[in-house]
Amino acid sequence: MQFFNVVLPSESPLNQIAAGLGPNDLPYSLPIHPNLVHLTIGLFVIAIAFDFAGAFYPLEKRIFRFLALPVTRPGLHDVGWYNLLACAVISFFTVTAGFYEMLTAVPLAGVKSTFGLESFVTMTWHGVGGVLILLVIVLMTIWRGYQRFVWRKDMGRQVQWPYLFAGVVMMGVLGLHGTLGAQLAAEFGVHITADQLLAAGADLKEALP
Repeated sequence: MQFFNVVLPSESPLNQIAAGLGPNDLPYSLPIHPNLVHLTIGLFVIAIAFDFAGAFYPLEKRIFRFLALPVTRPGLHDVGWYNLLACAVISFFTVTAGFYEMLTAVPLAGVKSTFGLESFVTMTWHGVGGVLILLVIVLMTIWRGYQRFVWRKDMGRQVQWPYLFAGVVMMGVLGLHGTLGAQLAAEFGVHITADQLLAAGADLKEALP
């Protein structure tokens, strides 16, 4: 009887790339995920804010005229739509970068967050939450598209009130989710070069340029 030879890797894939990682546990100097997160949040907030402005335009138009601002209701809704569309596209890269950087993360040991959570639990909630937020943003973009091109294409107010309410709720969720991410960096030292060097016992004056 002939058996297949099974060759097991001598080390995990993460250990194989460990030599190429810097003191921030990344192969590049600055984390990408936090920058994309702020772009995602900014685009979403602008999208909802301008759709709110478009929804209340009949109450605001006198102010715009007094200030001599050439603002139109369709223009406000255009900003809302295109920012949300850009947010949906960018968020795929945000989540992808987040999962990659989470795989190489080395949190500081013996630390609990302000919420009383350990690093693994915080990362789990942040990772799962990121995927769910991406799904909601995509669904809201589809919802927004149907309002723009089908349901309300001939109406002045291009968005429904439930959509705006969902946007406000999502902004709160983004704030909470962002707090978890901030705790990973500020409290657990994830991908923070100085924190990792101090944890390793290095002298920052010598280790940092």
